[in-house]
Amino acid sequence: MRHFVLLMALFVGLTSFSAVDPTEENIGRITGTVIDKNLNEPIPYVTVAVQTPEGAIITGGVTDDKGRFNIPEIPEGKSVVNIQYIGYKTYTAEIEISRRSRNVDLGNILLEEDVEALDEVTVTAERTTIQQKLDRKVITVGKDLTTSGPTAADIMNNLPSVSVDQQTGALSLRGNQNVRVMVDGKLTNVPIAQLLKQIPSTSIKQIELITNPSAKYNPEGMSGIVNIILHKNTALGFNGSANVGLAYQEQPKFNSSLDLNYRNGKLNFFGNWGFNDSKNENFGNLFRSDDNSEQFFEFLDDQRSNLVKFGVDFYLNEKNTLSVFTNQNFFKGGTNGLTDILYYDEPTLDQMQDFFNGVENHSEQYNFNYKLDFAKEGHNIELEADYNLFENDEDADFQFEGAAFSPDYMDFIDTERDRLTVNLDYVNPLTEKSKLELGLQARLFNSDIERSSTQFVINPFDLQGDLISSPSTDFDYSRDIYSAYATYSHGWEKFSVQVGARIESVDVVADTRETYDEGVVGDDLSNIDTDPNVDVTVDGDNILRNFTNDYIEVYPSAFLTFTPSEKNQFQLSYSRRVDRPGLEQVNPIREWATPLISSFGKTSLVPQFTSSFETNYTRNLGKGSITAGVFYRTITDEISRAVFVDRTDLNRVILTYDNFEDTSAYGVEVSGNYRPTKWWSFNASFDLFNQIQKGITERLDNPGQDPTTADIITERVEVDNTAWNLRMFNNFKVTKALSLSAFGFYRGKNRNLQFDVDPMYFVNIGARVSLWEGKGTFSVNYNDIFNTMQFAFDGTRPFSQVGAFNWESQTVFVGFNYRFGGGKYRAKSRKRRDNDEKSGSGGIF
Repeated sequence: MRHFVLLMALFVGLTSFSAVDPTEENIGRITGTVIDKNLNEPIPYVTVAVQTPEGAIITGGVTDDKGRFNIPEIPEGKSVVNIQYIGYKTYTAEIEISRRSRNVDLGNILLEEDVEALDEVTVTAERTTIQQKLDRKVITVGKDLTTSGPTAADIMNNLPSVSVDQQTGALSLRGNQNVRVMVDGKLTNVPIAQLLKQIPSTSIKQIELITNPSAKYNPEGMSGIVNIILHKNTALGFNGSANVGLAYQEQPKFNSSLDLNYRNGKLNFFGNWGFNDSKNENFGNLFRSDDNSEQFFEFLDDQRSNLVKFGVDFYLNEKNTLSVFTNQNFFKGGTNGLTDILYYDEPTLDQMQDFFNGVENHSEQYNFNYKLDFAKEGHNIELEADYNLFENDEDADFQFEGAAFSPDYMDFIDTERDRLTVNLDYVNPLTEKSKLELGLQARLFNSDIERSSTQFVINPFDLQGDLISSPSTDFDYSRDIYSAYATYSHGWEKFSVQVGARIESVDVVADTRETYDEGVVGDDLSNIDTDPNVDVTVDGDNILRNFTNDYIEVYPSAFLTFTPSEKNQFQLSYSRRVDRPGLEQVNPIREWATPLISSFGKTSLVPQFTSSFETNYTRNLGKGSITAGVFYRTITDEISRAVFVDRTDLNRVILTYDNFEDTSAYGVEVSGNYRPTKWWSFNASFDLFNQIQKGITERLDNPGQDPTTADIITERVEVDNTAWNLRMFNNFKVTKALSLSAFGFYRGKNRNLQFDVDPMYFVNIGARVSLWEGKGTFSVNYNDIFNTMQFAFDGTRPFSQVGAFNWESQTVFVGFNYRFGGGKYRAKSRKRRDNDEKSGSGGIF
């Protein structure tokens, strides 16, 4: 552990300015090459620190891909050079800079393997760590976090500023669902809610929260980017780890994973397999006082997923690297749901819906990467192509009893999506303190969704006529984006700045074909042509809808960092971003339905644009650090929910989306980590945000009267929502082998267009035992020990209602991890395109 603490101290020094008296002249420079003593190969990314004889950090750096380092601005006089790398013994040398000897070449430095240090690093991996960097928080997922549950969805609520709706699976960052989720820096075709349930928690290495990305990044996502990084081992020789876990309350939830790699010479083979098999019970109720009715919901999700990753890194020579990998995700699952509706004043209206929704999908990702390094250090060009396929088959069976409006029916929905992304990135360090980055990107996305149904519906061409067979629907959606970016960064002694801009050309085409039975389509399109932005035409028995949207936009960004001392850093940033409507927001095919609610998308949605301002302050406390930040956003053409009364049944509600007027949002965040004693450490965070949400709701003028004669009132609604969250994660080291953990979470009361949501909170506790000299770990966790987690709400739009939803939150989890093989850690210098770190970002400041 002492080696880890020393390494972190060195890292702090590398990201801060020199602690030497500014009146001294920094005239010296040291150079050298770090080499593995046994393999006689250079070691990249080795930490080189220069200290005073008393131990104060002066400056430092890291070795490049060839193991070389070149550190300028060393003061005159004697200094100590410390060279450290995980898994190797520390090298120490004393140097002296004078006017006659300004440049010191340490030559080839041979590092030896340190088995004890490797064991200590393994132990630190038991704890989750949070690093605050220039533009993001980096959460390294430890065993204490993976014991929260078997999937990525289970651990997201434990992360600062992140929350997951347990009913819908929607992910929010800083209270906003307009967030982009990536896996290994790549967008995926799998819907976010589904994706988070498919990734086993033990397959996750890190999670990055990028709240204000630069122009180098794709500008999508108002609140930022959540990047999930899967395990990839690059240690020399054959290495691996195996994980297995089981959580249980009412139903079992099993997960397992296996990570393997083999590296020897110029080839590195890596692979990962993750498996998740789980059942989850959900239940809830919703009471409407206007008609004295109550709905009761029961759901059982049964799902299995296999996530497989395999790839090869080929180090052609010192200047050329070639890599390929594939991700394969196989999912099969189903949901059994039961909805009972009781009308206490009129029992003859009671009804029940029983449904089963079966889903089977396969997601494929294929990635190619080539990097060419030029003669100048850091000067390179990189080409990457990423192709993603997604196929999803969904069958739903709806059965009704009682006074239900609809007879039994079945839905069949088939989805095919493909996405091709090609990037060309160029980096040129113009000087030691300035860098130019240029890039081109093409993103081509296509989606085809087909729905057929045995349902009978009201004839839109003759509302008073007989019911007709539901038309089959084919929704084709394409979005092609071509973009270019440029960023320039420069650093001074205490200041650094980065400015950039990204320009994008976007072409959107959405075509919908509804095919009716022969003779149904009539001349009256008043109930069909309801969106003035969509062209509607008749072609025989087909209704054709077409929407196009072409636009060119520029997205500037700017970052300023001020480091007055090694313990303090200030950051100020600005970026313009866009939220393009998600596929579920524009899909006109019904997303889901209950007897009284249906959800649809709106094809003609246009993007909302955000200007985001953010400032952060980071303070190094010696035994930890604390970061405080404030953000402010202005939003144009806001995308939000709209709630309408169903004209075919005034007791029913239709949920959809629309664009609204400009609005704004702001918030504050405070997060930190601290080790008060050798046996206790904790991470804590607090975030508060405010946003004025705008939307449209409809309601009946007098809900108590006959629905067929009630008037419908349309309201434009503004909701001023202020919400806050508090999290604290504690780790207690009882012995060298035994650790305990406790996590607490509290979410304050908040509001949306429909409901006022009650506060929710929970406490988790856990224990971990290290076995066999750190090669094995046994974990046990008890989640929501007070059984307090539930989503409780009340509201008046479009009906006066109160309700609550519950899920299996009080679970017991047991897990085991075993690591095998041996070898020194080597990192491949490959860029994750949408997950790159800017120059000078540093770690815990």
